[in-house]
Amino acid sequence: MFSDFGSMELMLIVLVTLLVIGPERLPETLRTLGLWVGRISRSFSAMKVELEQEIGMDDVRRQLHNESVMAQMKQIEDDVKNTIQPPAVSAPSEGDTNPDSADNTSSANTP
Repeated sequence: MFSDFGSMELMLIVLVTLLVIGPERLPETLRTLGLWVGRISRSFSAMKVELEQEIGMDDVRRQLHNESVMAQMKQIEDDVKNTIQPPAVSAPSEGDTNPDSADNTSSANTP
């Protein structure tokens, strides 16, 4: 709420409030202000819950959750398919040499 205020602005507000209201009535004023802020906050919270119920936010959240779960399941299924049967890899060209393949052929010929 006070994220845009710096420390100097807050000090100025406190000083002006103390001068205008006075030190005798300041605690009572702050208590009353706190009560009003609490009432307004509860009122907005109740309105938010009522609006969410009216537009069916639970159904929307449930549907979004189900869609994300289905997308995750599809991704897992694709990963499993690629692990079992990897995509086709192009054959190496003449200029490509694979040192592992040379070792495999020479070790296969030796007893």
